[in-house]
Amino acid sequence: MFARFVAVAAALMTLTIAAPKAEAKFWQCAPYARLISGIDIRGNALTWWNQAAGKYDRGTAPKKGAVMSFAATGKMRYGHVAMVSKVIGEREVLLTHANWSRRGGIETDVRAVDVSEKGDWSRVKVWFAANGGLGTSSFPVNGFIYANGAPEADEVALPKVTIAAATPVPVAPTERAAAFTLNLE
Repeated sequence: MFARFVAVAAALMTLTIAAPKAEAKFWQCAPYARLISGIDIRGNALTWWNQAAGKYDRGTAPKKGAVMSFAATGKMRYGHVAMVSKVIGEREVLLTHANWSRRGGIETDVRAVDVSEKGDWSRVKVWFAANGGLGTSSFPVNGFIYANGAPEADEVALPKVTIAAATPVPVAPTERAAAFTLNLE
C-alpha cells in the first residue's frame, strides 16, 4: 500500500506542462496598462504623469480608454496606473488594472469612486478583493492620461490565458524534482 502511494505521489510530482508564452507572467501595473491602453510610456507608474506631458493629453475627467495615474504614497511608493474601462457616472468608473488586490493579478471592471471634496478626481477609493468592496483607504490621483487613438470598442482587449490539463509522465522513483510546463494560449 505504501509503495503504491509513493508511486502515485512521484507521478503527481513530475507533471509536464508546456512552456508559458510571454503574456503568462506576473503583471505589474505599468506594463499591463501600456498593453491594454495603447499609451506608450515606460517606467514606474509614478513617472507616467510627468512623462505624458507634451506627448498625451492629460486632464481631470475620466474617459473610457484613459489611464488613471495614481500619485505615490508611503504604502504605494511607485504609484499606480489603471485603465478606465467604463465611465459609470460623474463620480464613478470601472477600472481594469494589474497588481492591485492580488500580487501580479489582473482585475477587470472594478469599481472606483471619486471621493475628493471638490469632485475633481484628485482622490479615489478603489474596489479591493480582500474587502469585497471599496474599504476605508483612499488614494491620491494625478489625473487621467488620454490614449489619443486607443481602441473605442466596448470590450477591453485582454490577453487570454488558458491552463491545459497536466499529463503525468513516467519518472524514476529516485527523481525528486518536479517538472512543470504550462500550455498558455
